Amino acid sequence: MMQEQATAKGTAIDAKIPEGPLAEKWTNYKNHQKLVNPANKRRLDIIVVGTGLAGASAAASLAEMGFNVLNFCYQDSPRRAHSIAAQGGINAAKNYPNDGDSVYRLFYDTIKGGDYRAREANVYRLAEVSNSIIDQCVAQGVPFARDYGGLLDNRSFGGAQVSRTFYARGQTGQQLLLGAYSALSRQIGRGAVKLYARHEMLDVVIIDGRARGIIARNLVTGRIERFFAHAVVVGSGGYGNAFFLSTNAMGSNGSAAIQMYKKGAYFANPCYAQIHPTCIPVHGDYQSKLTLMSESLRNDGRIWVPKKKEDAEAIRAGKLKPTAIKEEDRDYYLERRYPAFGNLVPRDVASRAAKERCDAGFGVGSTGLAVYLDFADAIARLGEDVVRARYGNLFQMYEKIVDDNPYKTPMMIYPAIHYTMGGIWVDYELQTSVKGLFCIGEANFSDHGANRLGASALMQGLADGYFVLPYTIQNYLADQIQVPRMSIDLPEFEEAEKAVNDKIDKIMSIRGNRSVDSIHRELGLVMWDFVGMARDKEGLRQAVEKIKDIRKEFWANVYVPGKPDSLNVELEKALRLADFIEIGGLMARDALQREESCGGHFRIEYQTEDGEALRDDNHFSFASCWKYTGEDSEPEMLKEMLDYEFIKRQQRNYKA
Repeated sequence: MMQEQATAKGTAIDAKIPEGPLAEKWTNYKNHQKLVNPANKRRLDIIVVGTGLAGASAAASLAEMGFNVLNFCYQDSPRRAHSIAAQGGINAAKNYPNDGDSVYRLFYDTIKGGDYRAREANVYRLAEVSNSIIDQCVAQGVPFARDYGGLLDNRSFGGAQVSRTFYARGQTGQQLLLGAYSALSRQIGRGAVKLYARHEMLDVVIIDGRARGIIARNLVTGRIERFFAHAVVVGSGGYGNAFFLSTNAMGSNGSAAIQMYKKGAYFANPCYAQIHPTCIPVHGDYQSKLTLMSESLRNDGRIWVPKKKEDAEAIRAGKLKPTAIKEEDRDYYLERRYPAFGNLVPRDVASRAAKERCDAGFGVGSTGLAVYLDFADAIARLGEDVVRARYGNLFQMYEKIVDDNPYKTPMMIYPAIHYTMGGIWVDYELQTSVKGLFCIGEANFSDHGANRLGASALMQGLADGYFVLPYTIQNYLADQIQVPRMSIDLPEFEEAEKAVNDKIDKIMSIRGNRSVDSIHRELGLVMWDFVGMARDKEGLRQAVEKIKDIRKEFWANVYVPGKPDSLNVELEKALRLADFIEIGGLMARDALQREESCGGHFRIEYQTEDGEALRDDNHFSFASCWKYTGEDSEPEMLKEMLDYEFIKRQQRNYKA
């Protein structure tokens, strides 16, 4: 039996959550799922879009099981997926430090960190498989940090009072991706995976209500190509670059998600975008991206601003150095406001606190939009050698960008757009509302609620790819073994390719006077100013209208040089920007209807007396699922109600 979850309109959204106690749901599911025998696996083709931690682990695992896998990435190598940029670590409930951790505590911290807006059963499963991820990665040779006795080391992360984060200096994402890439490369060598690098998915092909392939553009030749599969899996990452300036790689995009949405997959919780508190501040009008400083720095770094406005003003004017500010004149505001968690409060809390101090006039740096992250105490306590061993590559990165020595002078940090918790709606099986179309990793909405707990992105990507999808996709494919491979000359492929070519031709024919980047920057400013850290009803209404105007400007005045039938980076960017504009509109609409504050979604009309997020569980305890209704019509919002059976919702408290 599965629980059906209904919308307010009575339309059922079936999340396929297994019955039974929370701790037994995943085991019960696996015990009763349908299987595909080894001989039949060889008859089935699966497309996996993306080669980050979710995509690479899924492609490698499915090929290892015996399926034929076609794997796509827009980069020149799977190793260039944006997962490589993750720095701080990956959570697991191993309890190696013996400080009271457990699967349940990891589950609870993740639910609480997500401000009680995640699906309970999915989050418990994530915590349940977390320990297997570490074992898998160690077996692959991932060089996790080790303590003096040679055992795997752990460090703390925001939103938790235990040390459960496994790490490899500040290169955890890179090392985990190399592990997944090695597994993927083995399958490519065996011929079980066919890799299509420099190919970008531009549409999904639906035949008789099921996903049966994709349309992709060869980014080197410009050729539009068709690919069939019995099932399509998308692990294409998040949509944070809708803001133009973000911590994401400049090529990261939301196009695959928008193409799924336009073919019937619901887009869930688009307004939930995480603001990361420890990023290098914006330094100029012509900056193209922002750089993340790992949250792990908050383990040993202390965050502060001057207590006196005159000191902050003198620092901004270049008349005073931060090292000249006496200890008694420093406001360690996170330690003051949240004594139980201090500098390790969750990201949304730390980000809003930094904004509040800067808005109040205590910000530093030339713009006043920065706070200090100071390692003086840690260096005095541990020694510079220890700090260098833990964070050396991060300090080096900071010094190269800012031209200041963080061992001698406090780092300057400020919040920036980072990870997106919203994404394509999936059920317990990671299947979208379109049969045969699956979505994994950051591209789906599944496990984080309104705010991602630090060090859980890598955990979710690998959990989906290694330990969840290989089971759940069989439950779908068991009924597909009699379906023969279909010709890519079918009318559905013809129509999908024609739609892609028509869109490209339309963009190329505009020949306006605006560059892609200039329009994208305009979109980003609207998103940051009205759909950023603090949102209100009037601002969101303005955002909806301004984004409509930007959409009109794009389709009337963009200029893309070159030709479509060759390498054309500006065309790639233009196609992605068209989709970012759609995502921006969805984000603003979603934020406008959600009249509460929760996690990364902060409506200034809904806050406690202390300025904390004020949830409305009576009216907004649901995932908002947006359904595409046509090019020129408003999307329809459905609801998946979030019924918590096993934990009690509470106002988040990181003070005691």
